[in-house]
Amino acid sequence: MKALVTGASSGIGRDIARLLGKRGYDLILVARREQRLLELKKELGQNVRIICLDLSEEASCFSLYEQVKHENIDILVNSAGFGLFGMFDETDLFRELEMLNVNIRALHILTKLFLKDFKRNNAGYILNIASSAAFLPGPLLSSYYASKAYVLRLTEAVYEELRREKSRVCVCALCPGPVATEFDKTANVKFSIKGLKSIDVAKAAVDGMFRRKLVIVPGTRMKLARLFKKFVPEKQLLRIVYHLQKRKEG
Repeated sequence: MKALVTGASSGIGRDIARLLGKRGYDLILVARREQRLLELKKELGQNVRIICLDLSEEASCFSLYEQVKHENIDILVNSAGFGLFGMFDETDLFRELEMLNVNIRALHILTKLFLKDFKRNNAGYILNIASSAAFLPGPLLSSYYASKAYVLRLTEAVYEELRREKSRVCVCALCPGPVATEFDKTANVKFSIKGLKSIDVAKAAVDGMFRRKLVIVPGTRMKLARLFKKFVPEKQLLRIVYHLQKRKEG
């Protein structure tokens, strides 16, 4: 059994790698920061391969697939991603494009390439890390929210295609609320509510994936928030989200 985890150097990706390792999976860990990956490899003390790549570069996504396509991957975890806070006309365009390349383009490429292989084998799991942001408009984190909506909708669409084909391949989306990771530092925000522990979110993700859930929402608070959204007019929702986001300003 073998799993490929992107964004494995920190946060949810790192904890998912730990949990899969405990379940006996050989691991291929992907991230930009080699030292972090080496530390994790030493900690896990098992059959772990590390690959250092910047997935904001399209060529790196194809290079990754070419390096591992004969490895009989059973699980793909698309966890690489980050956010960018600020007014849409004021955020740095090139940093924003880098974010979209990681959050959307890399995930799209890897999902498509591995899905083809999984379908041929009629087996495999793809876990895409989205966010509760996918359920909402996100003023002040507009591009990040939009990118996570893409991840969720892509995952849902592929799920239905697979279901209609009676495929045994499983694809699912993890949609947590605030999580205590490096996200806030990277995005330059400060969460206004206490984030869930990364390890708890990772446990919910792995358990939900093996139960073949389509959308995994850890924590009661986010489940209730998702339900509440359905009863609020869109423009009112925009105002509420803006004020919540403004409180995060770092």
